[in-house]
Order: sequence, then structure tokens, then C-alpha cells
Amino acid sequence: MELVKAVDALWERGWLPYDVREMVSRSLDESATSLVVDVIALSCSPHAASTVHPRWQRQLDEIGAAVWWEGPLLEAWATRHIETPSYASRTAAELLAFLNRLPTLPRILPLPGDALSGLVRAGADSKVLNRVRGLLAKAESTSFPEEAEALSAKAQALMNRHALERAVLDADLPPLATSRRLWLDKAYFKEKSQLVHVVAAASRSRAVAYDGFGFVALVGDEVDLEFVELLSTSLLVQATRAMVAIGGKASKGSEARSRPFRKSFLVAYAARIGERLQPEEPVEDERLLPVLANRKKAVDTMFEEMFTRTRTTRVTVRSAAGWGAGRAAADVADLGTGQKSVTRR
Repeated sequence: MELVKAVDALWERGWLPYDVREMVSRSLDESATSLVVDVIALSCSPHAASTVHPRWQRQLDEIGAAVWWEGPLLEAWATRHIETPSYASRTAAELLAFLNRLPTLPRILPLPGDALSGLVRAGADSKVLNRVRGLLAKAESTSFPEEAEALSAKAQALMNRHALERAVLDADLPPLATSRRLWLDKAYFKEKSQLVHVVAAASRSRAVAYDGFGFVALVGDEVDLEFVELLSTSLLVQATRAMVAIGGKASKGSEARSRPFRKSFLVAYAARIGERLQPEEPVEDERLLPVLANRKKAVDTMFEEMFTRTRTTRVTVRSAAGWGAGRAAADVADLGTGQKSVTRR
């Protein structure tokens, strides 16, 4: 099947299951998105679970990629979605042309079927992750700023403490940097990616924004990147909620509902979060110093190998009111060095 060959070629070109599904859903219609998930499932199905990287498998589970049919895929897909064979063929042709146009990305995980020995490190403790998720979920849902502040601060402290504890436990292992891709909403992507950048920087990681696609590539230690994803996602929810609430209280046509206000709000929010995420005290455990130094070297080396051509861009703040509101909202979140730029590719 040509579609399976096209997806197999994307794996060779550095794409992951979630990346492919996300690009198709943002560029084509629901039919193409549904079909590509089934093609992804068919592509990965021949490989034994023991040869599939855990993060790859989690992405398959997240997008619902599983073989549910018997016989030819396109016929089964058309029947399931009550579509004609001609419609299924047109959808497949459009999808195939789109997949073949996708460019090459840095490969960040071994392909299904590849040897995994030495390439898989344990992530954050599941109990700690669940506690962090619970704290951040409460921070996102509460209508009381003081409570959100306390919950977010507690989650951040818990994440950092666990990451450093794991660093001590893994001190005898060679440092192993890894990479992830965090997809963001298209609206105000450049401004939102700055928030991810400052969270990553505070977590001993680095970030590159892919404006044309809609994701931020992260490079860091496995445990650190898990927390970067969690905290960035939560803070984006809190920032968006605060920004929309301000606009909702303003009259029609007011500055608080304008794009310059919202862009300035998000830039200021990211800058203030960056300031607040800086550690108040240096690391005192002498066992950690060489471990963290080696990890930084591994992260920097991987980053430079993956991204040979990057550029730094800056944003222009056009709304003083938006800037002030964004910093105030970040104070409430009680969480990021006032950097107003993010490395881009």
C-alpha cells in the first residue's frame, strides 16, 4: 500500500506518530486525519512491542492507532465511515500527496524494530508525575488566584526536587540527552513558544520553535523534559484563561480584546515566569555539580548536532496595558529571566 510506504518513509525522515497525525489534522480534513491514524497503525503493527520505544508506543496509544480491521484498509475504512470507494480513493490520494511533501526532521527516537539497548532511560516516577498533574490540574481549575499560586509553586518545587534526586541516583550512568516535540495551538504561537522556552531554560533544557509547523523541539534529560511538558502546558492554560477573562470583562472594541494586547500579554507573562522560575539558591549538594555539568554538556552537544542553523528573533510589544496585565497574571501563577526571545529554526 502506497500510504504505508509514505508513512514508513516519514519515520526514516524523523517524524513520529503524533507529529504526522497533528500535521495532517492541521492541514487536511477529518477524513484524512482518520485515515492517516489507521495507516500509522498498519505501518507499526509488524513490530514486536519489545522493539518499540516506550515514547513511540505512548504516542500510538494517544492518537488511537490500532489495527481494528481485517482485509484491505481502504475498503474497511470506507465501510466504517459510510463513504463511497471513490471518496476513499480521493482521500487517500490527497493524503499521499501531502505526506510525500513533508520535509525531513531530526530523528529523535529509534524506529520500531531497531535495537533499544542503552537508549531507554526511566522517566520520572509515576507517583510524582501523578502528584504534579493533580496539583497543576487544581491550579488550572481554581477561581482563586492565591490558591493557583500556591498549587503551581508546590508543583514546580516538587518537580525540581525529584529531578535533582534522580540526578544523584543516576550519577554513575553516562549522561544521555534526548529530545521531544511539544505541539502548541497556532494562535499566538510565537508568543506561546517563548513561555516554553523559559520553562525549558529553567529546567536545564533547550528549545527551538518551528513556527511553520507549530511545535517546539526540546532537548534535555528525560525527567527534565517530562516536567517541561507538564509545566508549560499548565502555564499556557493559566495564561490563556487569564487573558480571556480580561477580554471578557472589557467592552467591545476595547484594547483588552485586541491582538496587540494579547500578544503583549503573553510575552510579558513568559518574561515574568522566566524570572520566577530561577532558583533562589545555588545547588548545594556537591555530588550534583559534576553530574549537572556533564548533563549540560550532553544537552549542548545534542542540540548543536540537531540544529546547525538557528536564529534568534524578538517580538515587539505594542500594548503597555497588555504587558502590565501579563506580568500581573504571571505573578498570580507565581512561576519564569526576563528573556523576550526564543531560538528558532
